[in-house]
Amino acid sequence: MTQHEKILILDFGSQYTQLIARRVRESSVYSEIHPHSYGIDAIKLMNPTGIILSGGPMSIYDEGAPKADEAIFDLGVPILGICYGLCYITSTFKGKIESADDREYGKATFNINKDSNLLAGVDEKSTVWMSHGDLIQEVPDGFEIDGSSENSPICAISNVEKKVYGVQFHPEVTHTVEGSKIIKNFLFNICECKGDWTPASFIEEKIKEIKNLIGDKNVICALSGGVDSSVAAILIHRAIGDQLHCIHVDHGLMRKNESALIMKMFEESYSLKLTHIDASKSFLSKLAGVSDPEKKRKIIGNTFIEVFDNESVKIPNADFLVQGTLYPDVIESVSVKGASVTIKTHHNVGGLPEKMNLKLIEPFRELFKDEVRAIGRELGLPEEFIERHPFPGPGLAVRILSDITEDKIKVLQEADDIYINELHSNGIYNEIWQAFAVLLPVQTVGVMGDFRTYENVIALRAVTSTDGMTADWYRFDLDILEKISNKIIRSVRGVNRVVYDISSKPPSTIEWE
Repeated sequence: MTQHEKILILDFGSQYTQLIARRVRESSVYSEIHPHSYGIDAIKLMNPTGIILSGGPMSIYDEGAPKADEAIFDLGVPILGICYGLCYITSTFKGKIESADDREYGKATFNINKDSNLLAGVDEKSTVWMSHGDLIQEVPDGFEIDGSSENSPICAISNVEKKVYGVQFHPEVTHTVEGSKIIKNFLFNICECKGDWTPASFIEEKIKEIKNLIGDKNVICALSGGVDSSVAAILIHRAIGDQLHCIHVDHGLMRKNESALIMKMFEESYSLKLTHIDASKSFLSKLAGVSDPEKKRKIIGNTFIEVFDNESVKIPNADFLVQGTLYPDVIESVSVKGASVTIKTHHNVGGLPEKMNLKLIEPFRELFKDEVRAIGRELGLPEEFIERHPFPGPGLAVRILSDITEDKIKVLQEADDIYINELHSNGIYNEIWQAFAVLLPVQTVGVMGDFRTYENVIALRAVTSTDGMTADWYRFDLDILEKISNKIIRSVRGVNRVVYDISSKPPSTIEWE
């Protein structure tokens, strides 16, 4: 990403950091998240158009409180500090901060005290979202107070000469009514961004980048049939044509009939070189007896690469492997003190052996899911395919919460197929970000006819989300939910109970493992 303006977001550990990136990108401005410790040389090399300092859970006075390199303030680049970022600015410029008697969390009324480029067009009184334990008592020399709230007399500050701004609240969350306007003011009034980062510009730039990287080499694409790998395959095929060799690996953990449907669609609709490998026996034998989800992911990741290494020797001059890694995968798999902590290892970014024969190409590593969908539309993929729900790299292995057997896979495939078909037939599939069935590691007593049963429990999961970083459970019409439950219990041998998951993310993740 070298041709577009960029906003650098330095992460001090806020749960909302990813939302900042989303809000910036929604304005057609490219943004990247890096840890607060990101070095000044790397920042200079990145040449950001502006820098945003995120919030964070710590007090500026805590031992080990995260700090950025103060040299960022000498770059002449506009800087916006949010919550902890505001406190870091105040501390750096020798203002006065004190711990609040009560941590302020939730909605508050923000009052504008004076005109400011950051607050242009914002209502004089508006609702904002607070989440902080420190308060600014005195602004540093050269800074002015632009706004206040009842419990935060110094709630927004600015130093126009230095192009440094700060707010105590979180403009990136939807609870801050004028938050989007404030972020846009920073981007366009202060950083003077053009907002030229679009799907078309991304495609044009990536095609040039891929051509330069590949040269006359061949590329292997891991075509799972999901949205990410499929859009990646079409994009790279547009760049290098027949130098791309797509391989679909059936690891035995796909949804019902999925491998056959994937092969049919790509063979009939796209002129891709596509090979099908049935490696299910190899995957399932290595997974036998394994229940730990991280071990499952590692085994699948390693086996996946082994299969591709074995296949790559059959393709002459093949140096590269394409994967559909997304930005949330990268963010959730990063562990940095004071920044985002590891939640779970993702298949696309974890479990890879230290030595592999193919170099990775991840064209969507800096994109969120909805951005990949926009790229897919621009490339002409059909809408019904673009709107497919996300599916994890390890497949049903992380939806069977115990060891993997062929019988368990079949039970889950049948239940999941009924569930998804009912969402389509009721016209609600596209209202849901992700829906799937989970086979629980418990059995319960039931009655079928005159017989007592002791069989499996299926959990149904359905969430709404923008990018998978946060999610809320979907509010089903109860008649639809009842119909799905009855159909699964009647039709799937070995299931006598269905439950519905009403957990949101956070605190839960979307997948169960």
